[in-house]
Amino acid sequence: MAGRIKVNWLILLGLAILVSGCAETQFLISGTKRLQGAAGTAGNYKIGNPYQISGTWYYPAEEWDYDETGIASWYGSDFHGKDTANGETYDMNDLTAAHRTLPLPSFVRVINLENGRSIVLRVNDRGPFAKGRIIDVSRRGAQLLGFKDQGTARVRVQILAERSQALKAQILGQDSIAEHGSPIQVDKMPKASVSAESLPPPPGAQAAPQPSSPPPASAPSSQAAVADDIRPAPPAEPEVTTVAVGPTKIFVQAGAFTNYQNAMRTQIMVNRVSPATISHVLIDNKDFYRVRVGPLATVEDADRALEQLQAIGYPGARIIVDGKGAGS
Repeated sequence: MAGRIKVNWLILLGLAILVSGCAETQFLISGTKRLQGAAGTAGNYKIGNPYQISGTWYYPAEEWDYDETGIASWYGSDFHGKDTANGETYDMNDLTAAHRTLPLPSFVRVINLENGRSIVLRVNDRGPFAKGRIIDVSRRGAQLLGFKDQGTARVRVQILAERSQALKAQILGQDSIAEHGSPIQVDKMPKASVSAESLPPPPGAQAAPQPSSPPPASAPSSQAAVADDIRPAPPAEPEVTTVAVGPTKIFVQAGAFTNYQNAMRTQIMVNRVSPATISHVLIDNKDFYRVRVGPLATVEDADRALEQLQAIGYPGARIIVDGKGAGS
């Protein structure tokens, strides 16, 4: 009899160890899947290799001082639900944007230089692929910036360096945990539990009298209180601010040269299709001579001038908006 009891105890002990091991394995797998899911939602951190579009090369980089003016456009239903360049799913109702060279993802502030509206967008895709545009915003972004109906706007785009670097660190940290597993330690053996069992009273004993009123209700557990405290807050409304902006002018720039003779030769070539001027600017204590067409009245006029310059051998020509508004 004693031998049988000992064997039964060994069987029960083995089953307990097996169940504990399975529970631990399942817990670690489940935790890793949750982290992988969170990282997938945030997308992969990506810079990417240089690439070429319509004869122009683009060089993605961590340009933490990026600040540019130009023409913005927007994209919507044709890309809704499709993958972005860093593995997210494009949602035209989110506050996102596409940029040709900035890190993915990163945050930028976009200011509409025509009405002063300003919002923060999360860059998670490559583009725009239309010539003469510096950023493609989501449909929701275009609505809040006030140019959805007209299609384009003169904008200033500034990277938010600290916020973007924090996002990079967060994503890379999550990717590391998802790859190597959670560091949480789980005990191999479950701790024994003690249970109480009511026994029948001995012969002749009387049952103790029951209280006339039920015991007071117990206070809510601390776990329930903590659960209430950590409920996610409702999403905040997008913050749209308005800043003061001044007048702007649109130019098409054929190039900027440190050698004045090169600028003169370019001006002669450009004058064959459109009148061009040379302007001098000092950048980082260096002299540059810019060859430009303009100012031009509309974005459509700038698009035509850009096509003309690219057709005569200036694939790097681009549309420039002079006048940065607030913060310039």
